[in-house]
Amino acid sequence: MDLLDQARAAREKAYARYSGFKVGAAVRGVSGRVYVGCNVENAAYPEGTCAETGAIAAMVAAGESALTEVAIIADSPAPISPCGGCRQRLAEFGGGETRVIMATLDGQQATARLDELLPGAFSSVSLPRG
Repeated sequence: MDLLDQARAAREKAYARYSGFKVGAAVRGVSGRVYVGCNVENAAYPEGTCAETGAIAAMVAAGESALTEVAIIADSPAPISPCGGCRQRLAEFGGGETRVIMATLDGQQATARLDELLPGAFSSVSLPRG
């Protein structure tokens, strides 16, 4: 199963009780292993989590701290792009060259590098070492 297929399978498990907008994501760690996530909503909307966040958390919980590729899929009219917060989270664990595949259920796809989605990303080099 390829990365996008795994994101599609994760999307089916999303908890989107309030919006009905299910999103699935899959990230490939440097080991080659794939980690998936889905959005999980909450009645207190800001407290929900994005699919990309879930996939990154699964990767970190498994002991990896770098990703090489991302796939995101939703039932949307155009390929879904990561939100601003997820772009920053992806930048924390991926490099500028990291490929992000954005897709719809009907087969539309767009691909971008992470540095195209988040130019000038805030990173650890911006923080003082203490």
